[in-house]
Amino acid sequence: MSDWIIVVDDDTANLKMAGHILSKNNIKVTALKSGSLLLEYLICHEPPDLILLDVMMPGMDGFETLENLHKLKNGSEEIPVIFLTADENDDTETKGLSLGAMDFIKKPFVPEVLLLRVRHTIELRNLRKNLELEVSKKTEENEHLFINVVQSLAEAIDAKDTYTNGHSSRVAEYSRKIAKLYGYDGKQLDDIYMMGLLHDVGKIGIPDAVINKPARLTDEEYFLIKEHPVKGAKILDNIKEMPKLAHAARWHHERYDGHGYPDGLKGKDIMEEARIIAVADSYDAMTSRRSYRFPLPQSAVREEIENGKGTQFDPEFADIMLQMIDEDKDYTMKE
Repeated sequence: MSDWIIVVDDDTANLKMAGHILSKNNIKVTALKSGSLLLEYLICHEPPDLILLDVMMPGMDGFETLENLHKLKNGSEEIPVIFLTADENDDTETKGLSLGAMDFIKKPFVPEVLLLRVRHTIELRNLRKNLELEVSKKTEENEHLFINVVQSLAEAIDAKDTYTNGHSSRVAEYSRKIAKLYGYDGKQLDDIYMMGLLHDVGKIGIPDAVINKPARLTDEEYFLIKEHPVKGAKILDNIKEMPKLAHAARWHHERYDGHGYPDGLKGKDIMEEARIIAVADSYDAMTSRRSYRFPLPQSAVREEIENGKGTQFDPEFADIMLQMIDEDKDYTMKE
């Protein structure tokens, strides 16, 4: 597939000359006579590989055209631009380069220079695109590996509790669904899913006998359990690239009324993602089998969440969970 260039110049002779030089070297050329025609054309067409843009044109000059090109936000703002000019003034080149032009080509054209600069700019563009694709591919591979490691870690945490296997992955799913209904998208959803998976990572440091105790916990044992948010935050604090992982682990047992732990945070002072996870975590706790009871009936779960609005839970996220419960007519969302 040949390269495609748009040449913009109000002088027909210049358009013909550039078209002749480039076409005979297997480059597709589209000729336009003004900046306004270029902008109209780009709104309706795929972006070319390169634009050759005359500086001095009646009406909208090359500089104004380039500024408006950057405002299109449809991929056209990424097209490399080379200015065409007969002006020898250094200020012209300085202004053009500061606006993002890749190069300047003097008029009248020297065919060899025109072709070399065009080829060089397109090669640089292609190299950059290939590099971006490789970086994106490696980033995606690393993220996939990271998610697999996190999921394995979450499963190891859940395996400590005989009765709640799968708890972390369910909390992650519920959290992601609440967040999506609230308006999260893209990376926000990926991030809160990761936070949900790791919210209980601090339970690694809690003795199995305490976690699996079928009878009522003593005050000392309950104190040990309540340490898991802080332990989890300390573990995840080493992941500097994603500090919210540690915050979510630390604050998922905070309460909206300020009576939670470990820091007694209140209302909007609690990180938003932690407020979402708190609702998801409580829902799963009530709807999954525990060492001391079977899952609660859906009506009882709904009542608990309704009663917890504004006290235990952020009312907005509690309402979203209530909506999810009401839509789950057959109670299939539970464990």
